[in-house]
Amino acid sequence: MSEIVLTLKKATIYQRETLVLSDVNIDVYKGDFIYLIGKTGSGKSSFMKTLYGDLALSEGEGSVVNFDLRTLRQNDIPYLRRKLGIVFQDFKLLPDRSIYQNLYFVLKATGWIDKTSMQERIFEVLDKVGMRDKEAKMPHQLSGGEQQRIAIARALLNKPDLILADEPTGNLDPQTSVEVMEVLRDLNKNGNTILMATHDYALILKYPSKTYKCDGQRIFEVIQKSV
Repeated sequence: MSEIVLTLKKATIYQRETLVLSDVNIDVYKGDFIYLIGKTGSGKSSFMKTLYGDLALSEGEGSVVNFDLRTLRQNDIPYLRRKLGIVFQDFKLLPDRSIYQNLYFVLKATGWIDKTSMQERIFEVLDKVGMRDKEAKMPHQLSGGEQQRIAIARALLNKPDLILADEPTGNLDPQTSVEVMEVLRDLNKNGNTILMATHDYALILKYPSKTYKCDGQRIFEVIQKSV
């Protein structure tokens, strides 16, 4: 039996007092690649925020990388996020630091001490996303696609049990989106578990995988042909 990385049972998600999603039931297993689709405002981002502790889960059951979302305390959240790799639409790179310094900052902030180990890990993740030669560049010197590759490398630094990619191709042109998607698919083939929120149906058709849809305050699995 595969290891469950994420499970929600009869979960209800609120944004403040507003009901966003109800009766959510989903299991994600180690090695899965799962899409989460739906229109803007359908609850994809709120769902993601609940998984990394930005929104509290107050109804139902939920567990992510062995953290119980119902009993999650504020001081547990940094430890939860160390076991998650989070990729955002807008990259969130520090503009005043080089690519190497961006990644070094994350390692230092998450408790790494040995500089040799830190350097080795930075080079390792840059290799994985094909950006080893960009370590000295500043973020503004890179294209959008290159910046997103760096954001994916950053998400890999602490060897996460689950990568949450929230509209990772949302700010990219179609060709660059394909390139970023190839990186994510390669990571998945090498064992990384990925949950990706997207509204880019062309990518889903090109790279079919298990798909859930947010619609009418519910999440349900959809068959590929009906996407």
